[in-house]
Amino acid sequence: MQQDESAALALMREGSEMGLRWMIQRYTPYVSSIVWGVFGGRLGPQDAEEVTSDAFLLLWRSRDKLRAGKVKSYLGSIARTKAIDRLRKAGRDLSLVDERLTIASDTPEKELLLRESKQLLRQYLESMNAPDREIFLRYYYLRENAPAIARRLGMSPEAVRQRLTRGRERLRRLFEEEERAQ
Repeated sequence: MQQDESAALALMREGSEMGLRWMIQRYTPYVSSIVWGVFGGRLGPQDAEEVTSDAFLLLWRSRDKLRAGKVKSYLGSIARTKAIDRLRKAGRDLSLVDERLTIASDTPEKELLLRESKQLLRQYLESMNAPDREIFLRYYYLRENAPAIARRLGMSPEAVRQRLTRGRERLRRLFEEEERAQ
């Protein structure tokens, strides 16, 4: 796969749309599934198609910066961000914990570790107090910056950053404890 992806990237860098066509054919199902997962039935097929197209347009514009083997994760990140932006523009409610979000893994072992990590993270988030949980989710899941979160919650950006730091530290300790217990 990486060899084909490398060839497609090389074509794209030369300005050939053939490389982009290969990327579209290869990754459209993946990008679409992310978009539909974020939408969760709140927006329709036309919106999903536009977001998917936007993701590939950004891929084309970033062709000189990309490396083979990184295109899928890049597209996934773009698709998720663009889908969230589209929901915001449409005024739809955003689910802070998106259960449908999946992370691709290469092996069953990695898949199991990812599932266990996601479960541990979910438990941690549920144990947090409301403002800290909202800050954490808005920052990491919705990719809002500290000043935007601060405005929304009536706090200073520094207070938001401090709560994020404390939350990350608690989460790190939780994962370390879990690792020692295994």
